[in-house]
Amino acid sequence: MAQQVFLLGVLSLWALSGCRPAEATEYSPLFPGMDNVLPIITRPANASRIFYAVMFDAGSTGTRIHVYTFIQKERDELPVLDNEMFHSVKPGLSAYADMPERGGDTVRQLLKVAKKTVPRLEWKRTPVVLRATAGLRLLPEEKARALLEQVQQVFDESKFFIPSDSVGIMNGTNEGILAWVTVNFLTGHLYSNSNKTVGTLDLGGGSTQITFLPKSKKTIEASPADYIARFDMFNSTYELYTHSYLGHGLKAARLAALGALGAEGLEWRVFASSCLPRKFREDWAFGGITYKVSGVEEGTSGYKPCYEEVLRVVKGAVHQPLELKGSSIFYAFSYYFDRAVDSGLIDGSRGGTVEVRDFKNRAKEVCNKMSKYRTVSPFLCMDMAYITCLLKEGFGFKEDTVLQLTKKVNNVEASWALGAAFDHFKNLNIH
Repeated sequence: MAQQVFLLGVLSLWALSGCRPAEATEYSPLFPGMDNVLPIITRPANASRIFYAVMFDAGSTGTRIHVYTFIQKERDELPVLDNEMFHSVKPGLSAYADMPERGGDTVRQLLKVAKKTVPRLEWKRTPVVLRATAGLRLLPEEKARALLEQVQQVFDESKFFIPSDSVGIMNGTNEGILAWVTVNFLTGHLYSNSNKTVGTLDLGGGSTQITFLPKSKKTIEASPADYIARFDMFNSTYELYTHSYLGHGLKAARLAALGALGAEGLEWRVFASSCLPRKFREDWAFGGITYKVSGVEEGTSGYKPCYEEVLRVVKGAVHQPLELKGSSIFYAFSYYFDRAVDSGLIDGSRGGTVEVRDFKNRAKEVCNKMSKYRTVSPFLCMDMAYITCLLKEGFGFKEDTVLQLTKKVNNVEASWALGAAFDHFKNLNIH
């Protein structure tokens, strides 16, 4: 019920604060032109005051659907968030780069979840939106466009309400900001109108995002200009440090560590790594392309040589904000959470709090006992070593930095999707 209270407060602020847009830049995705717009639907007196929003997250490794249910309890009251229906399919849209019709079919199948959740009489009032992330950003433009055109066709046939900008690719900056909004909204930090927010770390398949509210002006002054996003929200101006590293998601980092990124002769080349079990040799697919990968038959394997491999991917490619050497709390999700579960670092049903050093220690154990963890994933050593390297050598976190690993916050998925739904409410002006 906590998120219901928060949403009531947030929507009240939207209505009453007369939010003004921040300076128009590509880093200001939130609440432009929000004056006197209420995200409510007027109903006949005897009708159920429930409405819905459907958000698709088309990531590099899977496509997810979020169906949000909102309730307006009284005619003169603002609605509250009631629940979320979530479902996902693999692989992601980018795997269908040469078969866009099949990519559209995956979205069509997921729409069945929305049709089962949303009553038929509400379909024409329920907005459906899809935003693609790194998977499509990494594709050639014409292939990405063909996939999005198929999705648009599926949407147009769906009988739901389809906004004019319902299908598109989200830039990495907005992805980071909206995930930060989601997590801080669900944890109550935005509702409390406090500067005591939490940072967010999102590790996808194709890209990774870091977003936090700097406590020190030195952090802002020392950061590249395009790493600082400024926007007005709830009568407060926020200046976030946020950046998306395309090509540094977990799966894309595997390609880089293997030396397979952009390689030719894939039909005969085998990409070996000391991060993989010695006798391992299999085909591995990412982004619609299949690679032959193996462990090293001769030479060393284990944590140390593996760490050297992933360090070449991270070193010099990731900016280190000054104050990350402090004690700020970060919420980490997506593959941070998944790999921590796979390695036994946390319980998958509860999540948990860890320190950065815990990733390093568990990575050492996994890499030095690869045969023990091979059935979980032959890539687990590489993934854990990469996460450790990204946190320490990339972002520059101290070993005692606390990370809250989570999949859901208050029973809502930790992702940018809810923040994006809020962002669309003010654009749609639903009545």
